[in-house]
Amino acid sequence: MLIRLLRASLAPYKRPIALLVLLQFVQTCAALYLPTLNADIIDNGVVKGDTGYIMEFGGLMLIVAVVQMAGNVGAVFYGARTAAALGRDVRARIFDRVQSFSAREVGQFGAPTLITRTTNDVQQVQMLVLMSFTLMVSAPIMCVGGVILALGQDVPLSSILLVVIPVLGGSVGLIVRKLRPLFRTLQTRLDTVNRVLREQITGNRVIRAFVRDEYEGTRFDGANGELTEVSLGTGRLFALMFPTVMTVVNLSSVAVVWFGSHRIDSGGMQIGALTAFLSYLMQIVMAVMMATFMFMMVPRAEVCAERIEEVLDTASSVVPPQAGITELRRHGRLELRGAGFRFPGAEEPVLRGIDLEALPGETTAVIGSTGSGKTTLLGLVPRLFDATEGEVLVDGVDVREVDPALLARTVGLVPQKPYLFSGTVASNLRYGNPDASDEELWHALEVAQAKGFVEKLEHRLEAPVAQGGSNFSGGQRQRLAIARTLVQRPEIYLFDDSFSALDYATDAALRAALGHETARATVVIVAQRVATIRDADRILVLDEGRIVGVGRHHELMETNETYREIVLSQLTEAEAA
Repeated sequence: MLIRLLRASLAPYKRPIALLVLLQFVQTCAALYLPTLNADIIDNGVVKGDTGYIMEFGGLMLIVAVVQMAGNVGAVFYGARTAAALGRDVRARIFDRVQSFSAREVGQFGAPTLITRTTNDVQQVQMLVLMSFTLMVSAPIMCVGGVILALGQDVPLSSILLVVIPVLGGSVGLIVRKLRPLFRTLQTRLDTVNRVLREQITGNRVIRAFVRDEYEGTRFDGANGELTEVSLGTGRLFALMFPTVMTVVNLSSVAVVWFGSHRIDSGGMQIGALTAFLSYLMQIVMAVMMATFMFMMVPRAEVCAERIEEVLDTASSVVPPQAGITELRRHGRLELRGAGFRFPGAEEPVLRGIDLEALPGETTAVIGSTGSGKTTLLGLVPRLFDATEGEVLVDGVDVREVDPALLARTVGLVPQKPYLFSGTVASNLRYGNPDASDEELWHALEVAQAKGFVEKLEHRLEAPVAQGGSNFSGGQRQRLAIARTLVQRPEIYLFDDSFSALDYATDAALRAALGHETARATVVIVAQRVATIRDADRILVLDEGRIVGVGRHHELMETNETYREIVLSQLTEAEAA
């Protein structure tokens, strides 16, 4: 998965990567050449007392050092830019894919894990790429070059490398092998902490209302403790790795000095060659350490790449048409023919056999007990998810064949839980119509009964809106959401229990104003409150995903027992009549 992700994401950056590899090659070769020059100065300059020779080759060493530094700076520059570009592109791909998801796929993953995969998981892959460009490219060159040049200094002494490198590689390999499953668990438990924390921040008022601070604290401590336990496990392995590497390095250095001194004493080796050999040994070991550091990051990055690819490989159940219809008759007629919906793996469908016709200039209401499928029914029209059976038609055209942009302009949905985005009142109202004038915004606010409280805000239309609209009450959020849809001016209005947080007076005033505003549009209202829908031209009664009654209020009161039970649970016989 990691290789596949990197291959696809780094394909546009072949030139910068090629330049980066060239610069790394230059700087590594320069670094490998320096010990040889140093040995030459010691043997032919220092030992012989030739100051001119020392100055001449010292200047050459300085030039080589400058070349090494320039190559290193250039390689790090291009490596950092490419890694940052990769992170940007992968985040954009995940975002685009998540935006294409229907409510089904979003629910399947869950918001906390999607956030973690877009941020932390991408960051781990990006860090691996950065380390690869800055360390891993030069590590094999330095290791191979160091071995060759060490052999050039003294072949018998190089036999130490035959012991050092396998021991170092084997010990590191064992540790890395144990790291991989821990990293997978680490990312999963990070998801859990994010989920618990998100729930507790969002539900802060509920926690305080029920005085459940201690319980929620215990729940967070549990999730946090599990994450800490895994983190400590990986930390112990990290802590074990570096002492192991340094022990091997120090023992090999002692061995080189020990055997090298005997070689010098017997005349088979010069002092400068021993110095150079020690430098090459350190470079070889450093290359192995850099590779070790990379291998420590690979397991976690691989797990993260799998999680990223899981999102990218998930196809949305709502597929946009390849050549969607870009023009409708724009009358706003809505029709459902035998529509049904079933969640994957569910034993029973949420909706089945729904036949509905909503016409322009009429108000169609949907009522039913909790869990009867009212919200799911409305969600089929703007394609929050697609019907698994039957058809959903707008102006005689199946919504699956309509261009998504046209469908969004034609259908306006006020969801059950109105959501406002961080910004201003104006930016939220213009969400569906960016070109709307201030006059249009104020008109929509007036119809939605929101003009009064917006006028009292310090900056009025430019008043700040917190994330989710948390600085407004539930009723204010609902009215702003209704105003946002009114600014859009669609042909079909879908209100999903959008008046539940309003008092009766505001509800009545809003519905009266809406009647004038939507006189020529198709209006579908889902409501729990009978007073909201009793004057509708047509009322559909849902029960366990089926339509069990259709008619006006007085007709259903006489003929439909389900509707009558709902009404009498809220009103008296006299009020219902």
